Amino acid sequence: MFELFQNAFFASFLLSIAIGIIGSLMLINRSHFIAASIAHGSYGGIGIGVYFGFSLLLCTTLFALFLALVLAFITYKYKDRSDTLIGVIWAVGMSVGIIFIDLAPGYNVDLMGFLFGDILMISNEDLIFMLLVDILLIASIVLLYHRFLAISYDRDFAIIQGLRVKTIYTFLIILMALTVVMSIRSVGLILVIALFSIPPFVAEKFTTNLKQMMILSMFLAFGFCLGGLFLSYYLDLSTTPSIIVVAAVFFFASLFYKQKKGVL
Repeated sequence: MFELFQNAFFASFLLSIAIGIIGSLMLINRSHFIAASIAHGSYGGIGIGVYFGFSLLLCTTLFALFLALVLAFITYKYKDRSDTLIGVIWAVGMSVGIIFIDLAPGYNVDLMGFLFGDILMISNEDLIFMLLVDILLIASIVLLYHRFLAISYDRDFAIIQGLRVKTIYTFLIILMALTVVMSIRSVGLILVIALFSIPPFVAEKFTTNLKQMMILSMFLAFGFCLGGLFLSYYLDLSTTPSIIVVAAVFFFASLFYKQKKGVL
């Protein structure tokens, strides 16, 4: 039992770092729908892994990266119709996963764990993968912070300045895909976007720049995860929904705060 909570604690910490960085970038780029498409579409990688007996983590990662490249291309080139294309990728990815799982003879994998997650079942292998993704995220934001900022707020100006906007944008979508994959075991494909959306949304109300938003988002996400863990333990509830409920309380509180501040 101690090892379960120990791994869940470390997973919460690693997850909060990713949420702070990628969640904030998702917010200012308004790319939650893209991340959601990757999250749900990567179910295809799970289905392929189940059918062929390959590593689910490897298959899901490769499939998510493939989806990221496709989505980066279509959302950059076909901006006017990107919402429709994103929805198609979302549906096709999940359909591929369901078909391969239906074809797999006698599978006994806990697929519900991939859909809704269970941070208490995080393995050491999952923690290592999460750590590697976090290292990549931290290195990327340190080296490319101003470039990410430029393409997020004024893409046309970034092009004029000679930045490789398409390459930077594609790399950002790839980082989103890796972050989604590292979060699947913890919060699942269904609820991952909620957890990546709420902390930056709340943090935005109390910060004045992207760096502050990222840092505050990390602390908020870590607090939400720990709060959900304790709530699920004492009330004997599912862990991931408990985390989301805790986060949702702060989400609506921030809306109330904004409305009250506007009145005052």
